[in-house]
Amino acid sequence: MLVDRRGTVAHVMVGGPNSIELPDWGRLRAGEGRLRGLRCIHTHLSNEGLTRDDLTDLLLLRLDAMVSVAAQEDGLPGLAYIASLEPTVRSHKGIDEHEPVHPARIDIDFQHFIRELEDDLARSVQGREVEARDRAILVSVTAGRSAHELELHVDELRELARAADVEICDVLTQNRRQPDVKTVVGRGKLQDLMIMAFQNDVDLVIFDQDLTPTQARNLSERLELRVLDRSQLILDIFAGRAQTRDGQLQVELAQLKYRLPRLAQRADVSLSRLGAGIGGRGPGETKLEVDRRRVRDRINRLERETKKVMQQREQRRRRRNRRGVPVLSIVGYTNAGKSTLLRALTQSDPFVEDKMFATLDPMSRRLRFPREREVIITDTVGFIRDLPPELVAAFHATLEELRDASLLLHVVDASAPDIERRIEAVQEVLESIDLGHVPQLLILNQIDRLPPGVGEAIARRHDGIAVSALKNQGLRELLVRAEEILWASDIDGSELSELGLEAEGA
Repeated sequence: MLVDRRGTVAHVMVGGPNSIELPDWGRLRAGEGRLRGLRCIHTHLSNEGLTRDDLTDLLLLRLDAMVSVAAQEDGLPGLAYIASLEPTVRSHKGIDEHEPVHPARIDIDFQHFIRELEDDLARSVQGREVEARDRAILVSVTAGRSAHELELHVDELRELARAADVEICDVLTQNRRQPDVKTVVGRGKLQDLMIMAFQNDVDLVIFDQDLTPTQARNLSERLELRVLDRSQLILDIFAGRAQTRDGQLQVELAQLKYRLPRLAQRADVSLSRLGAGIGGRGPGETKLEVDRRRVRDRINRLERETKKVMQQREQRRRRRNRRGVPVLSIVGYTNAGKSTLLRALTQSDPFVEDKMFATLDPMSRRLRFPREREVIITDTVGFIRDLPPELVAAFHATLEELRDASLLLHVVDASAPDIERRIEAVQEVLESIDLGHVPQLLILNQIDRLPPGVGEAIARRHDGIAVSALKNQGLRELLVRAEEILWASDIDGSELSELGLEAEGA
């Protein structure tokens, strides 16, 4: 039963041996700093005390208290197990479980107890500093991955969250043969996630797996929090980093294409009794169709504008090709140090930050080689594993800049624990846009993070160049190799040593 603060029985529920279905109150949460004003008193037939379901209901429904009374074989009550919420500033657990006692020995002035508890909760809310950053829990399901792969995926998801300026409060992982079709994680883990979300006072939950529309809807309804998947997080980072009109167009187009199939009807309770047929299409459905039509119209408009951008880019490429200036394009996994390399080679000052996708809009600079040769060197958006198809499609115009490249400088973070996987991820993206045939020079960057000689050994194993763009190490050999590839027919072996000396100040 549910009992209010006056001692009146507000609801009576009859359940089975394993569960009780609580009444539907609409939105589950009470206001911040306030409780529901109801305490739940129920029995357990096996004297198992308070279960995880009990504590989950206590947290989500913000009940005054959860009380479980054991039912003895003679029909008399056994021990009473009592739990109440606790301000998280006082206890990270968020739940205060009292010592079990017989109901006749409970000595609590409940009115005084509940007033003090709500005062503490209110003070904890008011005393919490207002933060601009979202607080999140990361969730990843193995789905056949090894423990090492899971760790790498979680670390990368952490970096993505950091790039989006999100504060990570906790991480939840689960080893399953395959993700649950409804909620990705299993029922038990979902309950754990609910408790973790309450205890950490988070704003959103981020899943490493891409969620289907059904999964996203089910999770948001159960958690009553914003739920993002990895693709949405990447799109959000891109939206925050796009500076030029071209980049903003492409990001918005990618976001709309991703969201369109995920627009779901969310009619309120008053519409749930509307039947089908004439007169049965409620305003919820009408609004949904209006939203979908507006999104489709916006997508069509953005695609027309994107075509204009592509035409302008094509005109610029034609003018550049007529001048016969070779193009070096820097590509690679995100946060591999591409912009730092561009700055070191051209002595320019592009935006550099130790975060994923710090560079979104492509940048071009002139680079003068020895013997008065000149090239255009461009920095492009970083790649990442499982890049969302909507993003690849939307940034097709930007990636087309790579088609005119005479040489791709493929930059890899030499200190990364999964170099081969990152190289493969970049190659997959290049192959998907038909650029696998363009000559490449593999550059193992950030060797300053490794012990002496280790970076060079990794570079020899991958037939690449070991450099530290931050420390200006290895740039001479990089320029020598690049010029050798670009003008191999014009350079003989006797000139290469002299070329290397001059390249240092290029």
